Amino acid sequence: MYWTVHTSGGPKLVSNAAVVIGTSIFTFGGYCVDVDHTKFKPIDIHILDTEKLKWWKPELNNQDCSCVPFMRYGHTAINLGSNIYLWGGFNGNRACNTLYCFNTETLKWTTPNVFGHKPEPRDGHSACIIQNCMYIFGGYEEGSGLFASDLYMLKLHSMEWSIVKTEGRPPSYRDYHTATAIDNKMYIFGGRSDWAASRQIDTDTYCSDIYYLDTSRGKWIRPNVYGSKPIARRSHSAFVKDGFFYIFGGFNKNKDLHFQDIHRYDPVSSTWMKILPKGTPPCARRRQICQLVNDRIFIAGGISPIFPKPVTIMDQYVQFNANLKEHDDLHILDLKPSLKDMCMVNVWENMEEKKIDNINDLHIPLSLKHDMAAFHPFEIMETNIDMMQSSEENLIVLLS
Repeated sequence: MYWTVHTSGGPKLVSNAAVVIGTSIFTFGGYCVDVDHTKFKPIDIHILDTEKLKWWKPELNNQDCSCVPFMRYGHTAINLGSNIYLWGGFNGNRACNTLYCFNTETLKWTTPNVFGHKPEPRDGHSACIIQNCMYIFGGYEEGSGLFASDLYMLKLHSMEWSIVKTEGRPPSYRDYHTATAIDNKMYIFGGRSDWAASRQIDTDTYCSDIYYLDTSRGKWIRPNVYGSKPIARRSHSAFVKDGFFYIFGGFNKNKDLHFQDIHRYDPVSSTWMKILPKGTPPCARRRQICQLVNDRIFIAGGISPIFPKPVTIMDQYVQFNANLKEHDDLHILDLKPSLKDMCMVNVWENMEEKKIDNINDLHIPLSLKHDMAAFHPFEIMETNIDMMQSSEENLIVLLS
C-alpha cells in the first residue's frame, strides 16, 4: 500500500454521505461552519471523477421539486444498481425519515412510496445493503433526544420497512459508528455509546468491541478478537476489500484524540492488524469520506483540530468547534501501486523537501520527466463545483 496522491481545492466535505457508481464518487450534503443549514436549501451533490481526479457539480432538472432532500449531515446513502437511496440526517433544525432516491442516469430525485414500520427521524446512524435490503442501525433520535439501538430493514424491491427481530445481545445505544457488510453479515464497530443511558450525556462512552449480525439467522454475535485492537472511536470510516474490513481515522473525545491510522479486521480469524502504508498519510481527522474504487482508496474532506488549542475552554461545545478545520483535500491510498507510481511519488517528495521547482533540474530518465509533468500528486486541484456547464460533459462519462 502506498499513499500516492495528495491534492486540495475540492469541496469541503464534512459528515456527508458518499457512494461509488462505476469510477465516480457521488457525495451528498454535509456540514460547513459558514453555512446556515436550517433554511432547508436543496442538498448539494458533488461528483468526483476518479480517473481525471476532477470534482464537478451536476445541474439538476428538478432541483426545485419537493422530492429533493434538504441540506443535511449525519445521513446515509447506499446504492442498488444506478439508484442511490438517501435516508435520515439532521440540518440543525429538523431530522428526517423520508426515503429519497437519486437516479444517477437521469440525475433526478424521487421519493419512493414506502409502507410498513418506518424508523423515527435520526442522524448518526449506519446503513448497509445485504441481499437487496437496506439495514439501518442506531443513531440519535432528535425528537426524543435518545440514542438508538434498534435495527430496521427496508426491502428495496417492495419498499417495505420492518423492525428486525433478533436474538443475542445487540450493540449498545450509539451514533457515528460504522456498519460494514461482508457476505450476509453486518459488522458494527465504534461509535459513541453507553449501556446505562440512552440519553446524550456530557461524558461520551466509546466501544472498541466488534458486533456482527448474521442476517441469515437474525442473531447478534460479539466475537472474541485477537491482535492489535484499535482505540475506540467515532466518526471514522470503513471499507471492505478482499473479505477484510478496514477502518480509517475518527475521534475519541475522552482521550482528546483524532486519528489517522488504518486497521484491518479479518473476520475469518477475528484478528485486528494495524496497517502501515508507505508514503505520506492524511492528517488526523474525522467525518471524512472514504471510498474504494478498484484498487484505490479515496479519502476526502473531514475535520481536524487547529493547533495550538487554547488553555482555557469556557464553553466546551462552542470552543471545540471554533478550533476545527474543515478540509477540501483529496488523498489516494493505492493498494497495488506500480513501481513507477512509487518512484514518481518519491521523486516529488524529495523535490518538495529540497524545494526543487523545475523537473528538468533532475537527473532522471526523460520518460519519467514526461510522466511527472503530466500530473503533480501534491497540486491544488481545479474543481468544477461552480461550473454547471460541465454537467452534460460529465453525464456522458457516467453513462458510458
